[in-house]
Amino acid sequence: MLNKYARAFFTRVLTPFAALLIRLGVSPDAVTLIGTGGVVAGALVFYPQGEFFWGTIVITLFVFSDLVDGNMARQLGRSSRWGAFLDSTLDRVADSAIFGGLALWYAGRGDDTLLCAVAIFCLASGQVVSYTKARGESIGLPVNVNGLVERAERLVISLVACGFSGLHKFGVPHIDILLPIALWIVAVGSLITLIQRVVTVRREAAEADAAVAPGGGEGA
Repeated sequence: MLNKYARAFFTRVLTPFAALLIRLGVSPDAVTLIGTGGVVAGALVFYPQGEFFWGTIVITLFVFSDLVDGNMARQLGRSSRWGAFLDSTLDRVADSAIFGGLALWYAGRGDDTLLCAVAIFCLASGQVVSYTKARGESIGLPVNVNGLVERAERLVISLVACGFSGLHKFGVPHIDILLPIALWIVAVGSLITLIQRVVTVRREAAEADAAVAPGGGEGA
């Protein structure tokens, strides 16, 4: 839902920065790798310690690399299958680190088994949601569905909640309740999105099979 509009907005905003990196001789792949490394470090160093505000600041500084690298590739006229593969793969790594860091917090000093399980579910369901689309497309199906909670929504909801929850350490009362609420929203939304995609793939597969079956398709 947010993907289309958010990506268009931030692509325009980040275009000058992408052009600067090109002039400095930085490659799109380098931006992808550095961005992912920054997100992973921010999530796995700060979140397990309960430093949600500073962790979110670090992650936010690096998470936009996902848009910068693609912008650079387009400006260079070097968009490639390899770049798309690397970008998509490292997106999964970054997402896993974010929810993995939250799970480590709740498994340790956060001391909440239920929320640890919810964070793990968010991690796993996010991977499966992405897989269903990729797998559907790999067998020739369009997977035409806008899921309720896709990657952009998962990141925005989670990072905004983490950042604001971190203000609890600065004396803002009760604001830390935002993180558990956000995790439940992401978990339920991801489950709904997974169901939407599975139902869509099933319908599209049935239609495709019917079109090539004896007596099916045009001229039947």
